[in-house]
Amino acid sequence: MPVLWLFTDAMRLPDPVPAIARLPAGCGVVFRHDGVPGRAALAARVARLCRARGLVLVVAGDPGLAAAVGAGLHLRGGRAARPWRRAWLRRGRPVTSSAHGRAELVRAARAGADAAFLSPLFPTRSHPGAPALGPVRWAALARDARGPVLALGGVAGGTVRRVPLQAAGAGLTGAFCGGPPSGFPRAAGAAAALDGPGSAPARPL
Repeated sequence: MPVLWLFTDAMRLPDPVPAIARLPAGCGVVFRHDGVPGRAALAARVARLCRARGLVLVVAGDPGLAAAVGAGLHLRGGRAARPWRRAWLRRGRPVTSSAHGRAELVRAARAGADAAFLSPLFPTRSHPGAPALGPVRWAALARDARGPVLALGGVAGGTVRRVPLQAAGAGLTGAFCGGPPSGFPRAAGAAAALDGPGSAPARPL
């Protein structure tokens, strides 16, 4: 499972291709872009690029589209219709999930997710005034989870050193707007190299 993930965002990263093209091999991409015209065509283009660059791709909330482009699946809050589950796990494709608290972490594990993105870790510009979990609460939830938990929400150059040690990795959107910084880290221990402002995704996770 990749340590670092790019979450695409139709508003702040309308064309995710340039950012994806600069990701080091072994990173992950969560393709969202919900409701945009030509989503399927864009997903197919992203899938081809990910395969060429050795990146892991999951499609958010759409098992049909994920299957069509040969990608993994990203659940929202661990919610998924049961019919997809056996066939999906049999294909061996990755399954991730968003989570915003203990109940959704449990639901994600029961749904068969390989990892969960727990958010928001830090305050975000996309949701001003909304409460964040904070490092202490986030770490406690991650420690009790049944599988790997990755940090999401306000993770960027200025906050990455405060990501709890329990994090199996991190997802970012804002730090990638306009493309990831030069020398983008290849491992969690190098994540402090991020130097751009960032925030959690504004769209549904």
